[in-house]
Amino acid sequence: MPSTPHRALRGFLALCTAAGLASVAAPTASAAPGTGPTAVVTMGDSYISGEAGRWLGNSLTNSGSRNGTDRAWTGSAYDPSRVYGATAGGCHRSDTAEVKSAGSIASSLINLACSGATTENVVRASQGGQAYKGEAPQADQLAAVAASHDVELIALSIGGNDLGFADIIATCAKDYIVWYSYCHDDQQAEVDARIDGVMADVGRSVDEIRAVMTGAGYSASDYRIVLQSYPSPIPRAAENRYAESGWARTNTGGCPFWNDDSTWARDSLVPQLANRLKGVAAAKGVQFMDLRDALQGREVCAKTSKQVSSTVPASATTSEWARWIDSQSTQGLVQESMHPNAYGQQALGRCLALVHARPTGNHSCRNTAGAGASGMYLTAG
Repeated sequence: MPSTPHRALRGFLALCTAAGLASVAAPTASAAPGTGPTAVVTMGDSYISGEAGRWLGNSLTNSGSRNGTDRAWTGSAYDPSRVYGATAGGCHRSDTAEVKSAGSIASSLINLACSGATTENVVRASQGGQAYKGEAPQADQLAAVAASHDVELIALSIGGNDLGFADIIATCAKDYIVWYSYCHDDQQAEVDARIDGVMADVGRSVDEIRAVMTGAGYSASDYRIVLQSYPSPIPRAAENRYAESGWARTNTGGCPFWNDDSTWARDSLVPQLANRLKGVAAAKGVQFMDLRDALQGREVCAKTSKQVSSTVPASATTSEWARWIDSQSTQGLVQESMHPNAYGQQALGRCLALVHARPTGNHSCRNTAGAGASGMYLTAG
């Protein structure tokens, strides 16, 4: 999208008028909102910040490079900053995060998302938003970006932490490992009780982004907002390569869930959240990118994917695209569990690039069996 000096001038004059400074000369184009380098911005939570980007598949080997899966291995020690930079241990913005894996879709690819963020961490401080992990609310950070760049597209992933997605996963895993009981019944009730409020907060996050962009002098046609859903990190029961009985799902596969709970998460919870997010997108007049099937067949424990070993190398075409549950904390941080890994993030980056090239409509992004990120494709969503 080319720079739009008329938009920038309108924004500047609006600010001048509000401040009683209409007689002040307009600045040069390089200093005006929206006239700098083009930018695509990502905002929200761990599924777009790049959590788990440290990993190239999953391996049972706990030492060294973990059969080549651990990108933090230096040859003698582990340095997560090789992947997460200064955000290691914090927002976990990885070098393979969605926007960083999208290719040359803009001059600047800017990741404002933060692992663990909720909607209140998106909302501007002036509107009650909260700082998180030492950073200002993301909408306030966006204001600075919008003033120095020509922002074309803003992708938002938010709502999962408000809904307690991590707690749901932890509860279901504990019910398998410790209590020998199902989680889907009581967790579905929890979701149903909270989801209306969560969707209202997601809608408010979209409103906040619009308010920031309007304040920076952008008109609605100058940029796009893409609200995206979440991919399922685990397969439905029929597609799990490990038997439900015994300890293989826990000790070997890293997917400690009962069949009924797995199928509920894959075919009920993830679609429910996706459908409700699509409703928010429609109500707010923004695009929607449905990612519910993006990791199909590449999930943790999926029959059509393999763990990495000394004889099976890490590969985007055969390895799992999500991080397993490392319940013993023998590899990295537990918070990386159940997120798209480096391969998964590269795939989601391709999805973002494809949507960037489609200025209208809703889209579902899926993978091609046996192919890497280049095999991602869109269907009408």
